[in-house]
Amino acid sequence: MELIIATRNAGKRAEFETLLADSGIRCTDLSMLSTGIPAIDEDATSFAGNAIKKAVITAIATRRWCLADDSGLEVEALDGAPGVHSARYAGEPCDDQANNRKLRQALKGCNQRTARFLCVLALSSPSGKAQIVEGVCDGHIAAEPRGKHGFGYDPLFIPENYTQTMAELGDSVKNSISHRAAALRLAIERWKVVLTTLPPNWPARE
Repeated sequence: MELIIATRNAGKRAEFETLLADSGIRCTDLSMLSTGIPAIDEDATSFAGNAIKKAVITAIATRRWCLADDSGLEVEALDGAPGVHSARYAGEPCDDQANNRKLRQALKGCNQRTARFLCVLALSSPSGKAQIVEGVCDGHIAAEPRGKHGFGYDPLFIPENYTQTMAELGDSVKNSISHRAAALRLAIERWKVVLTTLPPNWPARE
């Protein structure tokens, strides 16, 4: 089975490829397609809404099965921010370092630093029928960025039961505990039969 991964983010694509390596599923991202994909405005108010929108639009445009995710960081002391605005927390264009600086400033002097990474995966058939799964990684925000691996908020996020940030732990550990890994494990468990046997008019989840 070949899946279109609705991303042009090289770091994210690499995570998907690694996590799906043993599933027999081949991945193609948007940068590898010769056909034009409509611009998708991620304007939904939830991760699920954005993931479904990306998956469905891409699947219909390519007439192929598509997997899309929307994920981000939710910080308890900030009432769940940056949330769905995680990628553009500091404004346009997307800038990981600027986002991290803004987050550190927002938490300056704050002792409550509990946070979680949340990932929602949406799988759409070529006809635009979609289902979702969700994965979570709990942790807290470090005072200073540490580590050179990963991307996004990885240098500031310390997973539960660890003392190192995601960016210090490296890919092998990250890919076993991350929110995206948790969502993909559930996706493979729930959708493997779907991907190999069900027709394009696979019914949507109620």
